[in-house]
Amino acid sequence: MMPQHGDVEAQRGNTRIPLAINRQGDDVSVSVGSPLGMRFQGILLQARTISGDILGQFELPEGLEAPYCSFATIAQSYNKFWLEVLSDPVQLSKRAIDTATSNFNLLPVRTTTRPPSFIPEIPKESSTDFDPFYDGCTHTKLCFGAPVNCVLSKNCQAVVAITVTGDAYDFELKAEDPAAWVGVGLSDDNKMGDDSIIECVKRGNKAAAYMSWTSNSPYSAVRLRNPQLGIQLLNSSIVDGAIYCKVRRDVVTQVNGVTFDLINEKYNLLIAAGASANETSVLYHGITFLASAKTLALSDVSTVAAASKLLIRLHGSFMLAAWIGTASIGIFLARYYRQTWKGSTLMGKDLWFAWHRIFMVLTWALSIVASVLIFVELKQWSKENNPHAILGTITTILCFFQPIGAYFRPHPGTPKRSIFNWAHWFIGNSAHIIGIVTIFFSLKLTKAELPEFVEWILVAFVVVHVISHLLLSLMGCISEKSPDKIITSFPMKDLVASGRNSAYPDPNADAPVSIKKRNK
Repeated sequence: MMPQHGDVEAQRGNTRIPLAINRQGDDVSVSVGSPLGMRFQGILLQARTISGDILGQFELPEGLEAPYCSFATIAQSYNKFWLEVLSDPVQLSKRAIDTATSNFNLLPVRTTTRPPSFIPEIPKESSTDFDPFYDGCTHTKLCFGAPVNCVLSKNCQAVVAITVTGDAYDFELKAEDPAAWVGVGLSDDNKMGDDSIIECVKRGNKAAAYMSWTSNSPYSAVRLRNPQLGIQLLNSSIVDGAIYCKVRRDVVTQVNGVTFDLINEKYNLLIAAGASANETSVLYHGITFLASAKTLALSDVSTVAAASKLLIRLHGSFMLAAWIGTASIGIFLARYYRQTWKGSTLMGKDLWFAWHRIFMVLTWALSIVASVLIFVELKQWSKENNPHAILGTITTILCFFQPIGAYFRPHPGTPKRSIFNWAHWFIGNSAHIIGIVTIFFSLKLTKAELPEFVEWILVAFVVVHVISHLLLSLMGCISEKSPDKIITSFPMKDLVASGRNSAYPDPNADAPVSIKKRNK
């Protein structure tokens, strides 16, 4: 009476799934059901005498088998079942007996501890947008999709559902248009590499299923020599551009010398989808990629948490704050506001210089911390076909050495001061420009998961930033030609000046773009 469900133990207490007995003459009808509407996936049923001897034989409806066994073993799911469920005793005789039905009270099974947990069936949505793929998720099957929490909202770009029935493991894969493929990987961590993958790939107006093996150096999914090893395609479709496959995978498979035991081992799930594939392999998962937070048994139907992306989010936020925020402000202050707030100091320095230094130190700190965070997250060099990592590293190196050079700058009036000024200007502006370009390339990274409108926000920033530079520079040029000579010269002339303010004819004059005028 014990089902072969690995190391899963039977539940204790009453099942709340009664055996309804209907007696008519020598025939006894047995119905298994739940007044609470609880779904179950399998039964083992047996008729016994009070002393425990097996008697009688079953006439079975279509779809049931008759093994030589059963009290009743009732399985709500693969990892939740009850043994020795008893009905009320039924007295049988050879003479005809009027139809009678036993009640639904069950005899206690062993020692009662607590009733099993019951999850009511979630009502189906009446909306026309209801997707039957998600029916039963977290209830009768394990579901995991991308982006994060999309299973609850039923709008995943790519999703896998795993249903376990006995020793049958069925994987359903689905991805929305424009995906050319969707895949699920079994991994011992939440990173890509050395993983067994089931692919569902578009082939014209049909879908095909293959087995592949991933590598992380470089990122790739290599199809097995026998691409149907251990799998059987049960169903597939392409509807409105959405691709779907239902694949049954063997319980135990040997892939690239690694044994995958679906019953006795736990795995991280990797879900991915891409827009391109060729005849021999799928290409980069440019649509989405997501890993589960921890390893789990595939028979577990609870909610699956995604791996944390906190470090990736912090990396992106810090770099945005550094190169769009603090670096931009610091450069504006140094270039256009040197003669503003004359007579005011902070920490013994001219106000413009003190604030310039504060903002650039913040840029340095945010960039260094962001670089450390992304290496801690990836634990390797990025394998994506994108120059973001290279450009980001160049930006960070320039940023790292910039304040060191500023600390050792020559004194004003010395011959090498102009050389320092030009070098400081060139390195700082180069780092700023490369940093902005690097941020644009980050929009195409899979891990970023940024919506398309973010690109337009960045474009708007660049346009405003460039226009501001042009306007302030133009105002500086116009002010140089003013006959009253009370305004400053064009800021770039400071780069060849021998002293701090020698390019300014009136050291007490405000910059032409000053917000706050000096006190007379």
